[in-house]
Amino acid sequence: MAEQNKQAKLTKTAAGLKKIPPYWYPYTTMTKMRWIGRELLEVVSTEFRDRSMEYYKYALESGVTTVNGKVARPDTILKDGDRVENVVHRHEPPVTSKPVKVLLHDKERQFIVVDKPGSIPVHASGRYYRNTLIEILVDDFGFEKCYPVNRLDRLTSGLMIIPLSTERARLLTAEFMAGTVRKEYIARVKGRFPEEEIVCEQPLLTVDRQMGLNIVHPEGKPAKTIFNLIHYDHNTNSSVVRCRPLTGRSHQLRVHLQYLGYPIANDPVYSEERIWGANVGKGGIDVTPSDERQAPAPPTHLQDLTKAQGSPEALVEVDDNQEDRVKEKKKLPRETGEDIGMGSPVPLSSEAVGVITRLRNMKDEDEDWSRWRDVVFRAKGLLRPKDMVIKPPPPQNRRKRGGKAELVQQAAPNPHGESPSPALTPCSSEEPSTPATPSEPPPQPQLADDEAIQKIAEMEPAEDISGIIASENLYCPECYLPLHPDPRPEKLYIFLHALKYTTSLGSFSTDMPEWAEEGFTWDQS
Repeated sequence: MAEQNKQAKLTKTAAGLKKIPPYWYPYTTMTKMRWIGRELLEVVSTEFRDRSMEYYKYALESGVTTVNGKVARPDTILKDGDRVENVVHRHEPPVTSKPVKVLLHDKERQFIVVDKPGSIPVHASGRYYRNTLIEILVDDFGFEKCYPVNRLDRLTSGLMIIPLSTERARLLTAEFMAGTVRKEYIARVKGRFPEEEIVCEQPLLTVDRQMGLNIVHPEGKPAKTIFNLIHYDHNTNSSVVRCRPLTGRSHQLRVHLQYLGYPIANDPVYSEERIWGANVGKGGIDVTPSDERQAPAPPTHLQDLTKAQGSPEALVEVDDNQEDRVKEKKKLPRETGEDIGMGSPVPLSSEAVGVITRLRNMKDEDEDWSRWRDVVFRAKGLLRPKDMVIKPPPPQNRRKRGGKAELVQQAAPNPHGESPSPALTPCSSEEPSTPATPSEPPPQPQLADDEAIQKIAEMEPAEDISGIIASENLYCPECYLPLHPDPRPEKLYIFLHALKYTTSLGSFSTDMPEWAEEGFTWDQS
């Protein structure tokens, strides 16, 4: 176990990327308000899109998720106060090999000032855990505890002031909340920015939590930014702009610049014509509510394959009485497209739904359409972490809300070949006299085992999946994930940098980023 944890911390650096070998990770969370009364499979499949619908059903049927210490099933209904624990095989995306810099460590006043590279998220979320700023500061720099009171987007680089004590965090949070912190950012945008000062005061609203998409919307939160031109580069038709946000809304600078018609030049979301159309969101988009939704559609090159073997994004149930028939079940939101807008505080317009759909499709394309090729597990047995199960939760009055669960060693296999799971019991209202082992998942009707085995035989097993991934055929030998191609390092950040913060602690700044220099060029392919 200790050796496995040690291996999980190892990193590899190649071609400008920092990579961490995949590792099994247990985590726990309390039921969120939006989950109450919903089936577990519906919640999982709408909160995450890394894997196919079929895979999430298969994983739940393998017994890797517990609710209040009892094995959960896909149709388990979540209630308020439920503690959900899950074991996942984390494949953290690569981040830049450019190091985090600690610019100042004020021991007396208990804070540090850091320069965060683009591509590294501040907090653990989604696929990221060890490749996050907070974990890097703890693991690599030895800081015992960090309390970030504001954050930068994953793609944004630059300065952060991070308290090292709860008292300093409380005081600095009060400054941010009061709006007395002065912030200054640098951006490189498309086009010739006006010479005069521009003030944008458009309200902003998060309309898709999963994709982190924000738009200008009359029912959004107030936001204000002041922009000034620094210089214009004719050779790239781009401008370097000073940005002073007077509020701190999510993606505020990126959305305000897009609204003005000068999106950040290499922003993969807010400057992409394939998502927004030729106008690229200038002046905002239509906000007239619409009920228009469509089921997820496979890419053109995988349509024949999907037709032949069935869509991994559509669930079916086998009728035990008639093997060749499939009984219909009410489709879950992700199967119909109704998940688009589920997390939005307002009804979405047809244009907003189109933007989110195209953004999702682009993400799938960047990941080599792995969700649509997610079929290897059909020829495999139960999904199981090697020799591990989740430790039973403590008594109700000693439980913590969220955080990392604890794994324990699994007992030796029994004579029938099944590995007993002493820490897991079935999710039901009655306590069994003996622990139960999750049963084998039902057969998947879209692809016969021999067909799946043949498909696996044509693939290349990934012995060292911490290396640079280039082949579309590679898959993970432990969780059967079709592995994504590695991104190019220059695609890991955007031209947006937090340059200077002024607080009661003082005024702190970083050097200007190299992409802000006059004459800077970059690969725009």
